[in-house]
Parts: sequence; C-alpha cells; structure tokens
Amino acid sequence: MTHLSVNLNKVALLRNQRPLDIPNVQRMALIAIGAGANGITVHPRPDERHVRATDVRELGQLLKSHPRIEYNIEGNPMHNTLDLVLEMRPHQFTMVPDEHGAVTSDHGWDLAPNEKWLRPIIERVRAAGVRVSLFMDADPDAMARARGIGADRIELYTEPYARAYGTPGEKASLQLYAAAARAAQKVGLGVNAGHDLNRDNLPAFIAAVPNVLEVSIGHALVADALEFGMDATVRAYLAALGGAKA
Repeated sequence: MTHLSVNLNKVALLRNQRPLDIPNVQRMALIAIGAGANGITVHPRPDERHVRATDVRELGQLLKSHPRIEYNIEGNPMHNTLDLVLEMRPHQFTMVPDEHGAVTSDHGWDLAPNEKWLRPIIERVRAAGVRVSLFMDADPDAMARARGIGADRIELYTEPYARAYGTPGEKASLQLYAAAARAAQKVGLGVNAGHDLNRDNLPAFIAAVPNVLEVSIGHALVADALEFGMDATVRAYLAALGGAKA
C-alpha cells in the first residue's frame, strides 16, 4: 500500500493569520494520525509564513510518542532546513530546490550543476540516520544521477500530471511518470510523489505509476478538511489510495 503523509503547511498558514494558536498544528497532526495517516510532512521556509521552526520541533517531540508515524521534513538544504533536520533527525529529508520567496515548489532538481555541493550534504544527512529523498521532475534519464550522488529515494513532482489530468494529455503524462518511476527503481531508488495530488487525480496516478511508496499531500487535503473535517478527509484519501473504506 502507498503511504499517505499529510502536509500541515496550510494548517500553519491559517494559524499564522492571527496571534492565536488556532488551528493548532499538533492537534491536527493527531487527528490525521488517528484517522490512519502514515506520516506527517512539513516544509519550513525561511520567511516562516506557514510552518515555523517551533512547529518542526514540537511535531518532532509529538511523534516520538507515535514511532510508527513517519516524519518527513522538506526544504532547500541551503535555506533553514538542514540544521533542523540534523537536530530533529526525522525519518526522511526531502530536499527541494526552492528559491527564496517561492510561493510553492515548482520544479525538481537539475542535478548536473548542483551535484558537487549536494553530495556532501546528502552524505552528512545519511550519516545522521536520515533517509534522503530528492524532489525530481519526471525525467527517466536523471534517476541514475540521483542515485549516484547518494539519494535513497526521489519524490516525483506531480504538478504537470495534475494539470494534464482529465485532458487529452493525461495518458502521455502518466506514461512519462511510470517510465521515470521504473528508471528510479531500476537503479535502487524508492519512489515518492507529491504536489497538486487530490482525491480525484490520485487513483489514476497510483494505478499507472508502479510501486509508489509514499504520497505527500497538503493543499488539497487541507482544503477538503475545511469541508469534511480532517478525520473524514484523511480516510477519504486513504480510500483513494486503496488502503481503507470511505
């Protein structure tokens, strides 16, 4: 079964609009866990416009009481995430090539010009006992290089698929993602996926792309939670993954 990791960034974004702890990020994490989520994801950014360093630490402490729940920290290792990762030692660090001020992640790594400085960081993170995943475009030819610099997994950047979903280009997009996943798995990489996945487009993606280990979903899931509640929403996404009944 593909695991579901709930990204809590948008919960923190709403919380930050007022000087109150409403909604409470840790409470929402507990509701998601109680509904069956397999993991919690956060993506702290330098401006702390949503998840803050204090959230990262508090969630890390909370998840010590839930050892089966995976903690995934995302971010650019050149920003504020590397020190947090080495301090908290989550299960996974998903390295994302965000620029300062980026509204959201919008592309995967171009490894050729970044390999020299990424390699020692990956080695350092893995030496701390943290799995490394690289945020990658669906480019089958790039997967061997990702493995070669020490990554354990890749996370396929799925916004292009989400845009193609329901259009004549959907089939070709799924074929490309499937090819990228197979290329990654061929060289020993695990495959995650995330960005703009939702209840509608998730089943087709999981059916077409082989052996996806984990999906990280935030924006659409939190939006659905405003309508249905976090508990029911997590159960609906697990159902979309084929792992539970709605």
